[in-house]
Amino acid sequence: MRLPNFFIIGAPKCGTTSIVDWLSEHPNVYMSPLKEPRYFDRDLRMRARISKAAYMDLFRRAGEQHLAIGEATVWYLYSREAVPNIEREIPGARYIVLVRNPVDMAYALHEQLSLNGAEPIRNFGKAWEMSPIRRRGQGVLGVFLSEPRLLDYQLVCRLGDQVEYLFSLVPRERILVLVLDDIRDNPRREYVKVLDFLGVPDDGREHFPVRNPAKQVRSYLLQNIIALGMKGERVVKERLGLSPVNSAFFKALNAWNKVARPRPPLPEELRAQMEAYFASDVLKLGRLLGRDFSYWLGTNSPAKGKNA
Repeated sequence: MRLPNFFIIGAPKCGTTSIVDWLSEHPNVYMSPLKEPRYFDRDLRMRARISKAAYMDLFRRAGEQHLAIGEATVWYLYSREAVPNIEREIPGARYIVLVRNPVDMAYALHEQLSLNGAEPIRNFGKAWEMSPIRRRGQGVLGVFLSEPRLLDYQLVCRLGDQVEYLFSLVPRERILVLVLDDIRDNPRREYVKVLDFLGVPDDGREHFPVRNPAKQVRSYLLQNIIALGMKGERVVKERLGLSPVNSAFFKALNAWNKVARPRPPLPEELRAQMEAYFASDVLKLGRLLGRDFSYWLGTNSPAKGKNA
């Protein structure tokens, strides 16, 4: 049985879905059919964690032609245990990290979690203010989410702290950090970086569709029903010894209920408050990566208003 030799570990709403989809179509790359298996982030609560047998089963179709075998769980970067667990169980693994302007990341993440039924507060400003309460494990009406810390937008989006922690655990040569701005500017260039990092040949891909853009739901009631159904299906399948991948029916229904639309701009006062909060962390991330991200901290930021 083959196991993954690389992990896309986050961060949320930083382009991971697009990278996963592009890699899934490469003939020498095998990606787990279940995105977000969340097997290694054992310090973050979830209602039904995948078993070791079910996790290993995700990779049973990987063949000799697959030089790179991977999975993507965007919460591994935020978790304090995920990477140490991977290092212990799969030594020598490689890690791909995607980062972006944390202000836009937080806003986009709130939208995503609201659509998934995990975030009960639909007003982002109010949800942002709830971060310290959720950090203490409170402030969630928990049918769809059992871990309030995943709604702590302030800490979840402190990417400088998280990358610094990762660098303290893993040699730099086994880590590739990509910036969403760069992917948008030149997806082909960044994609080839990933292939070189994974040691697989260039497949000549020229088309790079954006996955998981900003959305709204047709019906929140239907979305809650879909979320319950998908969670229940995964639990039942695992108990029956089947792969916990959702059926095509639920995937299609989930996609139909979400409609792409531009994300409304953040109120300027809230954006300024968030930029001040993230300023030191943005500078830290820049130092770690040898980049200047100061343009993320002003109203002229090119990331402002982008949807992903």
